[in-house]
Amino acid sequence: MIKLVRVDHRLIHGQVAFTWTKFLNTDCILIASDELLKDELRIAGLKMAKPSNVKLVIKSIEDSVKALNSGVTDKYNLLILCESVEDVYRLAKEVKVISAINIGGTKSDDNRKNISKAVHVSENDIKMIKELDSQGVNVFVQLVPDDDATSVMKLI
Repeated sequence: MIKLVRVDHRLIHGQVAFTWTKFLNTDCILIASDELLKDELRIAGLKMAKPSNVKLVIKSIEDSVKALNSGVTDKYNLLILCESVEDVYRLAKEVKVISAINIGGTKSDDNRKNISKAVHVSENDIKMIKELDSQGVNVFVQLVPDDDATSVMKLI
């Protein structure tokens, strides 16, 4: 059962490892990322950062789609993490049960517009978010569970 799909370029850190997993009663984190699979050092760090009572699975976007659509992940209280809007867009386009996406943190750079604390989006991100919204996916910003969720459509 998917409890939350979240975009967070830092992936597993304090907010995710402790606040979100506890709030959601998560027993498995799935990181869907093609780039991360190329970086053994980051993978090792993420394995150390996860809570001890939570399983961590790291898959490519394609393999994540296959696992989610097959039902093999249905037995878990699943938190899905993606590093970017593009990754979560690719995932949501293929996994129809994804009805909501939390944007918790995206990288800042000169080509990105700041729309909320810790959330920066490119023109391409905005285009993908609008498409997901038009297909009925609720895309929202919420850093921690105690914060109010704000529709990204109100911010872009």
